[in-house]
Amino acid sequence: MTTPFPFTAVVGQDDLRLALLLNAVSPAVGGVLVRGEKGTAKSTAVRALSVLLPAVAVVPGCRFSCDPASPDPACPDGPHEPGRGTERPARMVELPVGASEDRLVGALDIERALAEGVKAFEPGLLADAHRGILYVDEVNLLHDHLVDLLLDAAAMGASYVEREGVSVRHASKFLLVGTMNPEEGELRPQLLDRFGLTVEVAASREPEQRVEVVRRRLAYDDDPAAFAARWADEEAAVRQRIVAARALLPSVRLGDGALRQIAATCAAFEVDGMRADIVMARTATALAAWAGRTDVLAEDVRQAALLALPHRRRRNPFDAPGLDEDKLDETLEQFSGNDGDGGDGGDGGDGGDDDDPGPDGPGGSGGQPQPESGPQGDGGDAARPEAGEGGQPQASGGQQQSAVRAAEPFRTRVLSVPGIGEGAAGRRSRARTEHGRTTGARRPQGALTKLHLAATVQAAAPHQRARGRSGPGLVVRRDDLRQATREGREGNLVLFVVDASGSMAARQRMSAVKGAVLSLLLDAYQRRDKVGLVTFRGAAAEVALPPTSSVDAAAVRLESLPTGGRTPLAAGLLKAHEVLRVERLRDPARRPLVVVVTDGRATGGPEPLLLASRAAGLFAAGQVASVVVDCESGPVRLGLAGKLAGELGGTAVTLDELRADSIAGLVKGIQHSRRAA
Repeated sequence: MTTPFPFTAVVGQDDLRLALLLNAVSPAVGGVLVRGEKGTAKSTAVRALSVLLPAVAVVPGCRFSCDPASPDPACPDGPHEPGRGTERPARMVELPVGASEDRLVGALDIERALAEGVKAFEPGLLADAHRGILYVDEVNLLHDHLVDLLLDAAAMGASYVEREGVSVRHASKFLLVGTMNPEEGELRPQLLDRFGLTVEVAASREPEQRVEVVRRRLAYDDDPAAFAARWADEEAAVRQRIVAARALLPSVRLGDGALRQIAATCAAFEVDGMRADIVMARTATALAAWAGRTDVLAEDVRQAALLALPHRRRRNPFDAPGLDEDKLDETLEQFSGNDGDGGDGGDGGDGGDDDDPGPDGPGGSGGQPQPESGPQGDGGDAARPEAGEGGQPQASGGQQQSAVRAAEPFRTRVLSVPGIGEGAAGRRSRARTEHGRTTGARRPQGALTKLHLAATVQAAAPHQRARGRSGPGLVVRRDDLRQATREGREGNLVLFVVDASGSMAARQRMSAVKGAVLSLLLDAYQRRDKVGLVTFRGAAAEVALPPTSSVDAAAVRLESLPTGGRTPLAAGLLKAHEVLRVERLRDPARRPLVVVVTDGRATGGPEPLLLASRAAGLFAAGQVASVVVDCESGPVRLGLAGKLAGELGGTAVTLDELRADSIAGLVKGIQHSRRAA
């Protein structure tokens, strides 16, 4: 067995270690989400925690870790009589990102269920994690269907497994710990809210601390057992402190003053619902017990606020988690000293609830940039004076202009890829998936995951006499089993190709264009897509953001996008085509959707429109689904964007038509254009 890195040997990361220890003291706090860059000891600290947890008493032979003092009456291995049990170390169960549903919740022996009518159940990870830790590394990359199962189990404290009329239920209460790198995409709001606490971790910038990290890691790698032995006393001391804090926890008093501070802070930060208040109360109580006190102090409530609130104030995927500490101190001070029972006045509290950031978060109004007013104009490639920063004129032709802010985002209509794919689970285009509505049956290729009962019975029925069937059970062999084929939704690669040339540089128009792209990015986040960003202006095109699951990163690149110069449309299309070629090698099952945002003009070099037409033909020949967002404005319209859409084999929509309440039949238009091509 591998010797884990000692918890007490982790250098720095005080907030991370404190959050984990508080959950060890009081599992009711609700778990920890650890956010941070790679290489910051996130996984190391989590794995080290399990060694510090007290042993768990279990019923001998029970696969579901029933407590001998109060066994689960519905345990599949029961019933159990209350009595003395055996002790085993607390478990930390890791859920791989690519795990199957059956691996998570368990699986039934289909052949025995059909032939004998018995519930032959093989427990999954949710059963293994009962009364322990369920750890999900890269939790933000977890498939939606697994997230749904985790949410159900976390909410009900039990796992339900149902397969074709056979049902099994078992207890599943666990400490949920997740780690993630925000650069790889954000977490679904529903799952985000299930984590009681969150911490942000980053590598130290202090040379001495970094030296100590390297020194300890090298010593551990050279001889893990000897290194762990050096820290054995510190580990034992922390383990004893956890046991003492657990024993003290029921005696800790949370007075009315602290509760008022908690409620006031949650209200001040405009968190939704009441979960924040409850988590804050439990965290403040655990902090007092960890400190060896029976009274909750203001410092406990403040620290609880910093751990429980930030992720609940995030109202959309472009808002960074955070907390205004000055406002927190103000609120706690305002409601201090008002404890009605005179016990713990000065208790401060802060709770955080659902994943909704308030107006005071970073970036002002929900982190969304506000539109800037400016003169309306079409802005050709020739130099034209535009109102710039501070009222100074800027040229929209050959000169680069400073970036303008995006207009307020809006709800867009659904853009989807025609046909049926087989890509990663998502919410955009039709696909053959493991989840969704059943459309047919086939022989299983590999392990059976979804049984089609009717097709299986139909395959086995003609052979019953030859197989010597004599009892009521159906004689089923592996060759009879049929896999259900299902149709659901997949996530796509949405590649934005954005014209940032001088012809797009009228400030009000570029603000509207950025607002439209930002809206499509929000839609991509909700539909679990990968996104990429190619921009073109001046003499060339560049990949502003390679394909990624981090929609936040795309929004940041978009906000800082400057404009100006000529319009190398062909270069932009060729760069996008190259991005798709490379990505097809990396992820061949994920189908692309190209969104070109331009007015259709092309300048620079010989015959720029002809070159753009030839580049567009590459997409049409490859049958790449595409949409052109026509940004042309003004009384005189050349219709170049519509022509470009035809050459791409896609469809064109205006900025107004992109809105969900303004457009009808866009998907049909894409499909019609594909058929016409």
